[in-house]
Amino acid sequence: MQISATLILIVILVYFLLLIGISFLTSRNTTNQDFYVANKQSPWFIVAFGMIGASLSGVTFISIPGTIGAGGTNMAFSYMQMVFGYLIGYFIIATILLPIYYKMNLTSIYGYLDDRFGTTSYKMGSIFFLLSRVIGASFRLYLVAIVLHQFVLGPIGFSFALTVLISILLIWTYTFAGGIKTIIWTDTLQTICMLGSVILTLIYIGNAMDLNLSGMIGSIKEAGYGQMFFFENGWSDPNNFYKQVISGALIALVMTGLDQDMMQKNLSCRSLRDAQKNVFAFSIVLVFANLLFIGLGAMLYIYANSNGIPIPTKTDQLFPTLALNHFSPTIGILFILGLIAAAYSSADSALTSLTTSFSVDILGLEKKEISDEEKTKTRRWVHIGFSLLLFLVILSFNMVNEGAVINGLFKAAGYTYGPILGMFSFGIFTNKKINDKWVWIVCLVAPVISYILNMNAATWFGGFTFGFLILAVNGILTFLGLWLLSIRYEK
Repeated sequence: MQISATLILIVILVYFLLLIGISFLTSRNTTNQDFYVANKQSPWFIVAFGMIGASLSGVTFISIPGTIGAGGTNMAFSYMQMVFGYLIGYFIIATILLPIYYKMNLTSIYGYLDDRFGTTSYKMGSIFFLLSRVIGASFRLYLVAIVLHQFVLGPIGFSFALTVLISILLIWTYTFAGGIKTIIWTDTLQTICMLGSVILTLIYIGNAMDLNLSGMIGSIKEAGYGQMFFFENGWSDPNNFYKQVISGALIALVMTGLDQDMMQKNLSCRSLRDAQKNVFAFSIVLVFANLLFIGLGAMLYIYANSNGIPIPTKTDQLFPTLALNHFSPTIGILFILGLIAAAYSSADSALTSLTTSFSVDILGLEKKEISDEEKTKTRRWVHIGFSLLLFLVILSFNMVNEGAVINGLFKAAGYTYGPILGMFSFGIFTNKKINDKWVWIVCLVAPVISYILNMNAATWFGGFTFGFLILAVNGILTFLGLWLLSIRYEK
């Protein structure tokens, strides 16, 4: 039974009314420090739980379940190898990066680069973050907007542009006043909705197929989806254990520890000890959350095959197709809630972190000798500006309407994390000084060389492909470039 678009729309409106209600309660009498870091009064356990939703974006929600039975990268349970790598990255974040950030009492983590190297390094770190986050957040919202438009707003006459505009306007409505002080609480609600959606969908499939938990585990193994560790085919295999674990550690380190979006929540905790407890608790819960998503993906394939339902050509559509066209209306509603929660828990914090980074790093609002009222006014205009920018970028994606181009742009945005990794690594693990004014050259050249290497790796290196390891290559090239600058500086 297909669920009606009107009913889905009502559910979405009620959901956002809840978010706006939370915003109203948390944003009264807020200051700029509340917007940026919640005045460092956030309970660590609330931050830890809410970060699950922010980490598992809408892309994860609909893409990871679809990869399980599709072959290629992340087939079966191989994605868990990357998740285990995350644990290494989170340990480095908790024991090395967080102590630095708290010791320096940072609002933006890229302030470290200003203190260590100088203004050019500081601006480059912030600019690379802004570029990557704008493209990444737009890409994630674009994928969700496609689903919303196809199944919900399109059938009742809304244009795609209006669907996107409403989506961004809703985010702006509940984040413009409270910022991170609001988001740590809305993320908690969104994490509950997202995980609840996955758990209840698994229960529904189990009941429909007359399977309990052990029965589902047995079915997954019998269907050939249960393999978790891949050692057989060497480094040319995209699912190779060592490649996946190292990639997972790098992704966690760079896209959490060196990312203003994710670290802004950690910096809102009351103390370094609380922030560390948050990271350790969050990393453990994240392992079980990913197991749920992967298990769901396997059961979706098993359910579809056992009921003669064709697997969509684009496996991203497997979960939405089953949830909205083949499962009960209740599961359809839960899917929409989970998708919205997953998408907006990452998008709302991205909008807040973009506003924070631009206001603090680019405009230098914290250092300007102007009134708090003027600072607040400027910060709110920046918030509106980034909302409009996300809207325009998403519409640009839709105009291009070419999956390969958009995916390529999203992947290219990942190259911007390499220079950030290289700069932080050089700053932390050496005591050398550099000629700061030439850093921009290193930060531009390293990603270009990395891209060329990645595109030609299979030909040049006998079938080997870098995958996410290109982050390490990018970071190493930046590190080497800074080392050359340090030699020139010493001379």
